[in-house]
Amino acid sequence: MQLVGTVVEFDAAVGLGRLSTSDGATYPFHCIEIADGSRVVALGTQVTFDVICKLGRYEAARITHS
Repeated sequence: MQLVGTVVEFDAAVGLGRLSTSDGATYPFHCIEIADGSRVVALGTQVTFDVICKLGRYEAARITHS
């Protein structure tokens, strides 16, 4: 199931960020999950993504610009 969210944090130096959905849930992500291969995304960008369980926590995956 795809969710819609907004990029609320992203550190390009380490490739880690966080997405927030309209209901307040947040999901961490790694830049390798950005589907277009760019490895960067601007704060405030609206995206669609899937949620996966990775290393015992839920993370955003297959992130695409909306």
